[in-house]
Amino acid sequence: MSGKTHTYTAHITWTGNEGTGTSAYTAYNRNHVIGAEGKPDISGSSDPAFRGDGTRYNPEDMLVASLSSCHMLWYLHVAATAGVVVTAYEDRPVGTMVEDKAKGGYFTSVVLHPRVTITANGDAAKAQALHEKAHHFCFIANSVNFPVTTEPEVVVA
Repeated sequence: MSGKTHTYTAHITWTGNEGTGTSAYTAYNRNHVIGAEGKPDISGSSDPAFRGDGTRYNPEDMLVASLSSCHMLWYLHVAATAGVVVTAYEDRPVGTMVEDKAKGGYFTSVVLHPRVTITANGDAAKAQALHEKAHHFCFIANSVNFPVTTEPEVVVA
């Protein structure tokens, strides 16, 4: 049985030509603009370790953020359908990337650290268990080739 198919598009524009293009590794900057139809632009670059602008988002930041926000959105959904009232949610995810001469850079793991606040009469054990269900459904976590784990904290208001 085939499921629905969704298509996503973006528009990436390199803005780092400093006059001589890529004539040398140090002759250009890594700045770019990430856009999508009808959405505000995001200023991107590479990580400062790779000659990027640390004030802009890099692809690694966005991958970690995508995993976190996907988990959050699924968690809020499964909480609502399970009768768990969430009043606050924040996460401080940590991604680990390794550089390898043969393979290049690659992620070895991302650990999510969601801190969820539920109402005073909420079921903390149920709220905790819902993270596994949310993780199961997360589109982004299902698409990567490294482990994504969750170390949640549930706070009862």
